[in-house]
Amino acid sequence: MTRLPLLLPLLSPRAASPPRALTPPPARRLAVAAAGASVQDAVMSAAATGEYPCPVSPPYPAVSKDVELRRAMTASARSGAYSSAAVVFEDEWLAVVDKPAGVYCEALLSALPCSTASSGDPSSKPNLHLANRLDRDTSGLMVITKCNKVAAKLVKAFTEHKVKKTYLALCIGYLPAWEKVKVCSGHGRSKHGAWRVYAMSDVGRTLPGGSSVRDMSTKFEVLGTDGKGQYREPSNVDIDDIESITVQEKAADQTSNVDVKSHMVFVRAYPQSGRTHQIRLHCQYLGIPIRGDVKYGGVIEWNGVDCDGHALHAESLSFVHPVTGLPVTFQAPLPSWANEIISTMG
Repeated sequence: MTRLPLLLPLLSPRAASPPRALTPPPARRLAVAAAGASVQDAVMSAAATGEYPCPVSPPYPAVSKDVELRRAMTASARSGAYSSAAVVFEDEWLAVVDKPAGVYCEALLSALPCSTASSGDPSSKPNLHLANRLDRDTSGLMVITKCNKVAAKLVKAFTEHKVKKTYLALCIGYLPAWEKVKVCSGHGRSKHGAWRVYAMSDVGRTLPGGSSVRDMSTKFEVLGTDGKGQYREPSNVDIDDIESITVQEKAADQTSNVDVKSHMVFVRAYPQSGRTHQIRLHCQYLGIPIRGDVKYGGVIEWNGVDCDGHALHAESLSFVHPVTGLPVTFQAPLPSWANEIISTMG
């Protein structure tokens, strides 16, 4: 077999050299290298000294893996069949929709009536974006924008915490000693990838994956306990006399008595930041995990009925309209579990 000689000598040095555009300027190379080195150094230093911060909330229970897999498969089937979004508000720039529990956020994009092109003209099809997201089993309000410019403005508003949000949650746990409370803590992923609560003093410290602990805070108010109480509309909780809890250590397990841990607590949450699973984590830390939230200590079965998801509802959104500049507030219809609780409160 005759081997053909390489033709490299025929190539000019200019043609053989890589394109200049692919090589960053020296200053940029130094900046990228320095940034990468600093993150790597921080991770290696923490690993070498064993000084990673320790989470103050427990890991996922073993049973959660199978339950979450089953719920994910059910949600996938529901999302594929979801064809008509419940529109709370709509104009030419955005739509506010009521997401049902057990459906993935992306399903709403194709289920919005305006998602198809009008008159068969592909250019008339809006460029839809999710301005915010909800967990798979969380129901309630989501904002869908119809163009890139509006999407950028609203995503920025959510990121900068300029959107006021309220949530309703049905919890099963200890009877709270507070009527209103503010919880401040750290938030991050543990070495196994699970979201956990960290002490406020750990904010800024490096975690195993190279990320860092970030701050999060949530205000809560009790609407009812064990069927007693009174439902009221969202209020302004920016008051000075609200009790504040700054997380610095693991919450004490108050008692091992199952009956004491089985109170039904109906709360409204006012998240002051927008961390992943924030309300669910803070409810777990307060000793009132959300019903059905198996990842974070919630009961899987309640009153003889299996929970097919957690009882958390994105109740309201308030923000400045990205185009008109006017303040707008939207409120979602109550889910069935909330209506049942409210109807029995007295």
